[in-house]
Amino acid sequence: MTTTRLRKPIKHFPIIRSTLLILSMASIPFILFLFLSLSHSTHSHSHFHSHSHYIHIQQACKATRFPHQCQTSLSSLFNNPNPIHIIQSAITLSSQNLFTAQSMLKTFLDASTGNRSRTTVAKSCLQVFQYSHHRISLTSHALSRGRTKDARAFMSAALAYQYNCWSGLKYANDTSLVFKTMSFLESLTILSSNALAMILNYDLFGNDTASWRPPRTERDGFWEGYGSGTFGSGPSVPANLTPNVTVCKEAGSGCYETVQEAVDAAPDDVDVGGGKFVIHIKEGVYEERVRVPLRKRNVVFLGDGIRKTIITGSANVGLQEGMTTYNSATVGVVGDGFMAKDLTIQNTAGANAHQAVAFRSDSDLSVIEKCEFIGNQDTLYAHSLRQFYKSCRIIGNVDFIFGNSASFFQDCEILVQPRQARPKKGENNAITAHGRTDPAQSTGFVFHNCLVNGTDKYMELYYSKPKVHKNYLGRPWKEYSRTIFIHSFLEALITPQGWMPWSGDFGLNTLYYGEFKNTGPGSNLTKRVSWSSQVPCRVSFKEMTGFIISVISSSWDVRFQKCHGENGIPNPASDQFCW
Repeated sequence: MTTTRLRKPIKHFPIIRSTLLILSMASIPFILFLFLSLSHSTHSHSHFHSHSHYIHIQQACKATRFPHQCQTSLSSLFNNPNPIHIIQSAITLSSQNLFTAQSMLKTFLDASTGNRSRTTVAKSCLQVFQYSHHRISLTSHALSRGRTKDARAFMSAALAYQYNCWSGLKYANDTSLVFKTMSFLESLTILSSNALAMILNYDLFGNDTASWRPPRTERDGFWEGYGSGTFGSGPSVPANLTPNVTVCKEAGSGCYETVQEAVDAAPDDVDVGGGKFVIHIKEGVYEERVRVPLRKRNVVFLGDGIRKTIITGSANVGLQEGMTTYNSATVGVVGDGFMAKDLTIQNTAGANAHQAVAFRSDSDLSVIEKCEFIGNQDTLYAHSLRQFYKSCRIIGNVDFIFGNSASFFQDCEILVQPRQARPKKGENNAITAHGRTDPAQSTGFVFHNCLVNGTDKYMELYYSKPKVHKNYLGRPWKEYSRTIFIHSFLEALITPQGWMPWSGDFGLNTLYYGEFKNTGPGSNLTKRVSWSSQVPCRVSFKEMTGFIISVISSSWDVRFQKCHGENGIPNPASDQFCW
């Protein structure tokens, strides 16, 4: 049977090009000041600088997907701005208009009393707008310190949050107020996209704006290399960490009784000087929904082992009115620098539950090691930013690894399990559904040295009737979806076609799905769909994983060592931009 497509591809409404929607009101006094100042100059002097000013802006804006909107929004800049000034101004415009969008959403929320659908969407938007503000602020800070890879990662996330709000509103687009809000958000995402594209070009070409160009992808033959091209074993959870608190099931033992209570006890905004807040979660089953909020940074979950320490929940979209995919997560993490090791996180929602997330992460530079994630549809929501999974087991069936993050999966087991409803009838399963919406976003999934297989129960079903049990490496949730499998073992359950379309030809000309030197009965490339790619032999490992290596090796390995020293011991003397 055909897989139920619960996420439909989104096509933007026509762009509202009104300058009032793009320029913030804060820009108007500055424009007036600029006009009055120029009026005192000679005609020739004014003409020279006006032309020079236009050329600088034009060259920078040609690197964006929306050059007209870019030039219009930056027309108030002073004469002869350098590339950094142009980019910082673009970032500021995004931030200012995000505040306006936030005000609009508050008005929208107040007007939605009694309408559960609109209220849920509005609250979700306000939540992710907070994260978007935070990432835009970090973008500006990172750029000013020359950390362009960080700036790209942060602005990619900021844009993702804005798009997610716009996407959610389409399900509640039943009033003129909703349409007005969506139209403004459309303009906001354009501003953010333009800023991100310029950051990307500055990272690639520096101040040479003549070389700047619209974002290109691997599909265009462009491969972004970085560093030595080696990744090694990657980051890991430090050994011999001393717990700050303990969670256990033993009443009266002095432990916290729930994981959430332990998280709440962590201090806010732990930085490099404060080390990590380590939570030892003893063996047992903890039935709860856990949230690690934005200000709880550097939190570490240490369990007693997979299937010994279990955090479980059953929230889902299909059977719970007002529930969203984002909020259905059993464990949801936003605070940066999160780590977890030796535990299981699951969502046990039953048949017809649809989206039911076990683990969702927005934690930048997070490290998950020797953990297990169990679910069905949407098990692991690698939502945004930079994430590393090492020696993990991920179990599900429909789009069960999805999101718009830059995630690296190393030495992991990826296992398909039977659908809960009529498992013998057959199904079409997509393992991944990456959600990149913009070609400048430094996001994608890389699976390196992983095993792609089914659980024992699923493989029994598969071998009983292989023609009706079809499994694909992925499908394009969004237009610029990007996923690569490298040196992995693909079992027989992977169909010869390899990859699955989402709906019609959506994303098929813009995605990048690559395979390189995989083995196993499912790795034969002779019958792969025409829109997937065998990575060319001329492409090096560093180029192949450039979008991941560039943000991982430059940030995890180097920064972790300089910020934390050996075994995770803090190094307050470090001048690195630390978590």
